Amino acid sequence: MHELGAQSHFRRYINLVLNDTTAAERTQFMVYPTVAFAPETSWEFGFSSLLVYYAQGDTANRLSEVSAFTFLTLESQWGLWFDHALYSHEDKWFFLGRLRFQNFPLRYYGIGSDTPPQHQAVVDARQILIKERVLRKLYKDVFFGLEFDFQRMSRVDFQPGPASDILELPRGAEGSTNLGIGLGLLFDNRHNVLNVRDGFFSELAYLRYLPGLSTFGFSSVISDTRIFKPVAKNTIFAGQVLGHFNFGDVPFNQLALMGGESMMRGYYLGRFRDRHQVAAQAEMRFLPLPLGFTKRWGAAAFAGMATVFDDFGRATSRDLVWSAGAGVRFLLFPNKDIYTRFDVAFTAEGTGYYIFIGEAF
Repeated sequence: MHELGAQSHFRRYINLVLNDTTAAERTQFMVYPTVAFAPETSWEFGFSSLLVYYAQGDTANRLSEVSAFTFLTLESQWGLWFDHALYSHEDKWFFLGRLRFQNFPLRYYGIGSDTPPQHQAVVDARQILIKERVLRKLYKDVFFGLEFDFQRMSRVDFQPGPASDILELPRGAEGSTNLGIGLGLLFDNRHNVLNVRDGFFSELAYLRYLPGLSTFGFSSVISDTRIFKPVAKNTIFAGQVLGHFNFGDVPFNQLALMGGESMMRGYYLGRFRDRHQVAAQAEMRFLPLPLGFTKRWGAAAFAGMATVFDDFGRATSRDLVWSAGAGVRFLLFPNKDIYTRFDVAFTAEGTGYYIFIGEAF
């Protein structure tokens, strides 16, 4: 009887996910198992949860979201992630941030844009990453406030890889603890950060990692601009331009890293790293596809270019790399217009696969 009851609860839960009838103003929460594949992790198994709501249940407010993810991979990686974008009533306050606690062996390819495709080392380390923005609305869609970035890397072990006969350890190879404090200025008129159909986002942030509070003293400037415009019925153009610039005594783990599940999909996170990075991507989203028999399926096609460099005078177009791909979408929460995505990305060095809730940017 207990087993039958558990099966009945499971069927009802699956039916709730596939046939969402929750009113738009109601808070929604779901937990589900995940199986994914990405260049950084190989096969990945875990559990994800998502909480979405409108402040005070008022759909005139922006949609807030909190996501959590715990995982174990075939690369002996494990971790706990939290991400959030929280808006108070009438958007007076905006809290945007993430937390990562993970044991995450990563491939290290070296520093610069001309590193070989075979990794020089596998870096085994315990990592804590906390980034938080506490922003106050100044006027309409303009926010200003404090930004914090805490990163700790401990128990670091560099194991030489196939591309290195003699491994030269980078700055920060013994581990480090760095706390950055700074200011951020944002323009943000997005209503649903997980699936923007018409909006504009631009952030300019400055962070200073003081020697008294950090193992290394350096500063970072981040510029992130995104535009979303409908170009036809259920068709959205999305574009992003990202700049990440570091100055001072920067450890290898806090250099500008290219790759990952968002920008330059298809490249291993940190496949290229250096003091500075400039990247751009564009995406066409068809949400939903005009299939006739259902409005739950969508699709997307994307492409991007990026480069890393150590000095502005040495940056050249010859160091640009490309990424392109496509994916399918499934409308997970119809009343809140939230999709889950499966993307396949191609690069000059291989292919990457990604499964996530919400769009890449």
